[in-house]
Amino acid sequence: MQTTPKSFRLHIALFGRQNVGKSSVLNAITRQQVSIVSDCAGTTTDPVEKPMEFLPLGPVIFIDTAGVDDTTSIGDLRIQKTKQVFDRTDLGIIVTEANKWGNFEEQILQELLQRKLPAMVILNKIDICQPTKEILERCANLAPKIPVVEFSAKNILITAKQNIADHLTTENSTIANLRDALIRIVPDDFINTPSILQDVVKPNEYAILVTPIDKEAPKGRLILPEVQTIRDLLDGNAYCIVTQQHQLKTALDALKIKPKIVITDSQCFKEVDAITPYDIWLTSFSILFSRFKGDLISQAKSAETIKILKPGDKILIAEACSHHPIKDDIGREKIPRLLEKFVGGKLNFDIVQGLDFPEDLAKYKLVIHCGACMFNRRLMLSRINYCNQLGVPITNYGLVIAYSLGIFTRALEPFNRVCKIFCVNDYRVI
Repeated sequence: MQTTPKSFRLHIALFGRQNVGKSSVLNAITRQQVSIVSDCAGTTTDPVEKPMEFLPLGPVIFIDTAGVDDTTSIGDLRIQKTKQVFDRTDLGIIVTEANKWGNFEEQILQELLQRKLPAMVILNKIDICQPTKEILERCANLAPKIPVVEFSAKNILITAKQNIADHLTTENSTIANLRDALIRIVPDDFINTPSILQDVVKPNEYAILVTPIDKEAPKGRLILPEVQTIRDLLDGNAYCIVTQQHQLKTALDALKIKPKIVITDSQCFKEVDAITPYDIWLTSFSILFSRFKGDLISQAKSAETIKILKPGDKILIAEACSHHPIKDDIGREKIPRLLEKFVGGKLNFDIVQGLDFPEDLAKYKLVIHCGACMFNRRLMLSRINYCNQLGVPITNYGLVIAYSLGIFTRALEPFNRVCKIFCVNDYRVI
């Protein structure tokens, strides 16, 4: 059964101290034993994820985190994992006991506000303690549009076990309040999800997708950016033709109507550029996803760092997925080979995968990220913002390849606003 990819889900993270009931709240919301619940502090170690359909929001993923006040011997590692969750959070929930608010809650709140993330507060355990007047006043004055929900995860879970009818009644009051609060603060860009290509390829126009079937292609299926691009074109009532690079010329000649755009896998950018007439737009899946998941203007500007690279410079390659690399891997071999040819000497490359991303970026002259199809947009924007704060340029695979091959301006042409910024002489590897 096909499910919504994690990267397309709203990421809702629960933060708070140990034993305030974060795991119980998650179990109550999902009506499942997603997280282990215990009176022992520090039961939750690594972040626990639960994807689900949470109506009326649709596909979401809840993330339960370790307590931010963990003082055990491995507490620092747990807290570090919790801090990483902020980078991929679309919406943050601060869970605290109903009569407790202090420095830890303030620190979580300030982290969410600094990142401009929507937030809400759950005052849990109202079955054993009631919110004080001071707590309610503090929550009321936290910031505009930060809702507060009084909650008893224990009562909901007990009622669910005893009587399903009573449970539904309880849910209609408590869970419904939580749901209403989430709807009020959910980010607009989740409700109005940007399209991949619908603003570029209009209804009844043609797009050709060049998808190589080689050693890196997953057996029996297409890679995620290709699948998502096909679906976006179909949703926009455009025509979509899928071919391999050696069939492209035949496909172009067979069409009576000129296609609006050719989109290629970055690894055959050079070959596809040579085949595609210049009156047809050309770009890559990776560049599409720089716009869809990140910030195309910022990443395109950073690609120009390539022209000032020197032998010996350190470069970070960041991949969203944790695939097993094979011979001629695009991130580990093809891009390093292309850049070293461009600069005329040896460069020093570090590779990170998945959620790993170094805090110390100052030693790098450039960060090159994949298209981030496995990340939600919030995480990719967090990485871009972090690099910008440190003054380290961050670009992406497709932009680096296009720049190095001398087809940078052409690859940006479909996105007129960006192309106008970068109508410059392209640099080309001979």
